[in-house]
Amino acid sequence: MKKRIADLPDFDMAQQLKSEEDIAAYITMVIEDGDAAELAHALGVAAKARGMSEVAKATGITREALYKALKPNAKPRFDTINKVCAALGVRLIAQPANTH
Repeated sequence: MKKRIADLPDFDMAQQLKSEEDIAAYITMVIEDGDAAELAHALGVAAKARGMSEVAKATGITREALYKALKPNAKPRFDTINKVCAALGVRLIAQPANTH
């Protein structure tokens, strides 16, 4: 029996992010792709997984402002990114690009 694409359930990445390790792996993967707009979106997905209200409270940023800052193609300030990462229980780190 053939299935139509329209009949498949929608995939929601937020449902896959169940732990800080999941969130860290997802954010790391997005950072490695080098797309700043995608990073904002990924942080929004992770915040949704954790609970946008909880993340907003932890960051001191209103829920509405957080949704705006983390929507696809947004360009959030670094301090916003840093606050969201802290609220998600992850941190951004730098590693040497070339390890010999």
